[in-house]
Amino acid sequence: MTEKPTASVNALDSGRLRWRIDEEKLSFASTASVDPAIGIVGQPIAMEALRFGLECDAPGQNIYVRGVSGTGRMSMLRNLLDELNPVARRQLDRAYVHNFSQPDQPRLLTLPAGRARILRRRMKEVADFIEKRLGEALNAGPIKARREAITEKTQRELNEITKPLENDLQSAGMTLVQLQTGPVTQTAIFPVVDGQAMPPEEYRQLAQAGKISEAEFKQFESQYEGFSKRLQEVSGKANEVYQQGMKKLLSFNEDNARRILENLTADIRQTLNNDAVNHFLQEVINDVIENRLRGDGPELTDPSVIYGVNVLVCHDDQSSCPVVVENMPTVGNLLGSIEPEWIDGKPVSNYMGIRAGALVHADGGYLVLDARDVLTEPGAWRLLMRSLRTGVVEIVPPELGWPYSSQALKPQPIEISLRVILIGNSSLYYQLDKLDQDFSDLFKVLADFDTEIERDITGVEQYAGVLARLVRDEKLHHFDRGSVAALAEHGARVAARKGKITARFGRIADIAREASYLAQKSGAELVSRDHVEETVRRTKFRASLPSQRFQELINDGTIHVATTGEVVGQINGLAVINAGPLSYGFPARITATIGAGQAGIINIEGRASMSGSIHTKGFHILGGLLRHLLKTDHPLAFSSSIAFEQSYGGIDGDSASGAEMCCLISALTGVPIKQSFSMTGAIDQHGHIQAIGGVNEKIEGFFDTCKSIGLSGDQGVIIPASNAGDLMLRQDVVEACEAGRFHIYAVHHLGEALQVLTGQVAGEADDEGNYPPGTLLHQAQQKATEYWKKTLNNPNAQASARSAPSDE
Repeated sequence: MTEKPTASVNALDSGRLRWRIDEEKLSFASTASVDPAIGIVGQPIAMEALRFGLECDAPGQNIYVRGVSGTGRMSMLRNLLDELNPVARRQLDRAYVHNFSQPDQPRLLTLPAGRARILRRRMKEVADFIEKRLGEALNAGPIKARREAITEKTQRELNEITKPLENDLQSAGMTLVQLQTGPVTQTAIFPVVDGQAMPPEEYRQLAQAGKISEAEFKQFESQYEGFSKRLQEVSGKANEVYQQGMKKLLSFNEDNARRILENLTADIRQTLNNDAVNHFLQEVINDVIENRLRGDGPELTDPSVIYGVNVLVCHDDQSSCPVVVENMPTVGNLLGSIEPEWIDGKPVSNYMGIRAGALVHADGGYLVLDARDVLTEPGAWRLLMRSLRTGVVEIVPPELGWPYSSQALKPQPIEISLRVILIGNSSLYYQLDKLDQDFSDLFKVLADFDTEIERDITGVEQYAGVLARLVRDEKLHHFDRGSVAALAEHGARVAARKGKITARFGRIADIAREASYLAQKSGAELVSRDHVEETVRRTKFRASLPSQRFQELINDGTIHVATTGEVVGQINGLAVINAGPLSYGFPARITATIGAGQAGIINIEGRASMSGSIHTKGFHILGGLLRHLLKTDHPLAFSSSIAFEQSYGGIDGDSASGAEMCCLISALTGVPIKQSFSMTGAIDQHGHIQAIGGVNEKIEGFFDTCKSIGLSGDQGVIIPASNAGDLMLRQDVVEACEAGRFHIYAVHHLGEALQVLTGQVAGEADDEGNYPPGTLLHQAQQKATEYWKKTLNNPNAQASARSAPSDE
């Protein structure tokens, strides 16, 4: 029995196919009269969470900003920080200096804001003084005179000890001679011959040659032994006096040097009043005395290097709060690094090469990071979490490999206190929250960015404020009210949700920039609706090559899609392909076959391992729905198969389950389906047609196919009624519907869809599960009974059916 569709399944009125703004209700003529948006637009929940996270000083209140890209997360953060103008938790200067006791562990100096540069400047002056003027200061008049007096006194004491021996030697014809043997000076007794000192060996040779009498030589030998013993005694006393004199002289020099250096650094101690700085200054003075005055230390280093100050962080303005945005969060950029100095082709590290990372620069303030960027950098995530957990930054963690392992230095760690703001999407948040306990403990504030705002006049005027800010910041053409309305309508298309427009202002801004370009190119003073609509068309056209090729394959018959006639067990489903941020819909032919047996419903895609989990779930629902619809007094005994024809890739999603059920009912009853329709919509086990995504793209994809083959006036698309409010169709589709050349049906239940597709009433079951005679589902019940009887009459088929797999 064939009946026309009832009023409940009439085609949608064209006014419901696209939301249009009444431009006369807008309070502005163009964005020139609109105040640029300040701060955040349409994100009250995220705003409140961010404000709490930024102002709360409790531990673990770091912030995760969650939302899709293009919703203005980074702009919101910057604007909010500017608006709140937060006071820094603390502002500390950080500097490294040489550690004289442990040279491989540079000493960290932590100073009040602005003091590090003072220390660096003053220590440069100290180093210059040590290198160029310390010697001059130690040779000043009073000091030099006192030193000469010490030397003269020592010399007098030495003369008093050695003079008696020298006199006795002179009377005996001998004298003292200083002999130099390498670095050692020795005193020896020489005989005097003809007024000249002569070595004892040569004197003996003269005696052997008869030039000196034997009596004279024996007298020399007898006296020489006694004088040698006296010389040892005198040398010991003289050496003791000499050493005491040198100690006095050295002590005098050291005391004066210490006094000069302490006076030189007194103003540093008084100005900075810091124990660590005082300790460093004392080490500098001790090093000068031990290694420069005495000269018994290692090879001397340039004073400007060993006594210098490497400033890592210095704050000039104590009222400003550090806000660091790190776009390349490598380990080195986060924690810091050590830049070696190359000497003779080899890297040599010292404290002057230490560089602070973003964690240190943001100390007392805020560090903004992209979570995905941190996770993709080797080691960065683990070390970031460790630093936040311990409150300490180690610039060269010991477990890092090359090139860090080649560094001989291990700088003293730096304590930090800051708020980290991570930006990421929802899936990444859930993964981190599940897998990383540190993340859960450290990032307790979640700022959710909504992707949508309300679709009303207020929302459109918010768009105008955002556009006014874009015009101001990027020097674009101003937008008239029509173009603002067109952009808001495009925002509704992007949101694809009833009563909403997108808050992903990044996508809207891209359209606005190109529309401004078109206005400038055409010589227009303002951007108009035509410019915006042309931009949307151009944007879609640039990514339309896959869609065009698909339409060509349909036109030349390579892909078989029927848009006219009626076929049993065949229906046009709808699918979506993505091209970047854009999506395109296209029809997919679904077929079903059925016969007696007990194999149940076979999912051909599932058998071929081409079905995704969601599609498989939707397919299994069909078995439950059949049992709900066809309540017979016997088991359902038939075998059927359903397939997406000419599909060579994976299939997922449940949006075709409604069409699959209609196709199965057609195959079961033998009632043909009108090929002029396509259908999209998920289905549940009670037959309700449920909402799906991409409804606009799917409708337009089938419309383009019909238009390419030829619009007959009977063609259309069946969609879930719950998607009717999401419609934002292209203007040409709306015009075709207005002219009656294309139709959109919004259905709530499977029966309504079957009525549109077959022209027959599906029927409603009575209390016993029976349908009125002549209805489509009554025919389905009769066919199910026929298949059951056939199965009973064929025991072999029944036995083989029992061994076959059941519903997939």
